[in-house]
Amino acid sequence: MISLENQIVLITGASSGIGAACARIFARGGAKLILAARRWERLQQLANELNQLFGGEIHLLQLDVRDRSAVESAISTLPPDWSDIDILINNAGLSRGLDKLHTGDFQDWEDMIDTNIKGLLYLSRYVVPGMVNRSRGHVINLGSIAGHQTYPGGNVYCGTKAAVRAISEGLKQDLLGTPVRVTSVDPGMVETEFSEVRFHGDTQRAARVYQGVTPLTPDDVADVIFFCATRSPHVNINEVVLMPVDQASATLVNRRI
Repeated sequence: MISLENQIVLITGASSGIGAACARIFARGGAKLILAARRWERLQQLANELNQLFGGEIHLLQLDVRDRSAVESAISTLPPDWSDIDILINNAGLSRGLDKLHTGDFQDWEDMIDTNIKGLLYLSRYVVPGMVNRSRGHVINLGSIAGHQTYPGGNVYCGTKAAVRAISEGLKQDLLGTPVRVTSVDPGMVETEFSEVRFHGDTQRAARVYQGVTPLTPDDVADVIFFCATRSPHVNINEVVLMPVDQASATLVNRRI
């Protein structure tokens, strides 16, 4: 297990859910955190919480990963003490709707493709060259079992997560011969704001997704990400698929109702 003391970890989508859980476990491990998200107040609240608990160094970025010029500016203007990013956690992502493809909402498609694929690409493109130049680094992408199995109504979302899986594999191949590691962590059902976002704020419909099931928590996923990041430098965890015990596939769930 390698130490994360004073390593610089950039986490996108850090204001809630898995991103915030990653911030907590990496702060506890002594890392310096760059926390990026759109919701500035939520980022500030998280930073205050982490400072009180762990007292580590934190740099905040109000950032929409869909905006390539904003990503370029954010990375290129990092203060010198924060510019040598050791670990990039591409966590920002979302799902919108469960429509059939032929009745799908174009804006929902744009949101998913721009965030889940293009946002991940933008961050990787601007951060990875520095890792290669410094001969150290680790890119951890948040995928999904939706990248392995499609399900009814999941058409475009599943497509974006299949892309994350392919991009992760391709990046690992591109980085062969360098010490830079690449990991895809692909969870099943995790209770976060995910379903509330998918259903455009319909909290009752979102709650039914987890009814009668014990889903994964953000901390469960963050724990796996932390494990991947702390293996010996010669070890690359290519891919981890994790699901709650109550789930056997993207569509097969045991509900105790």
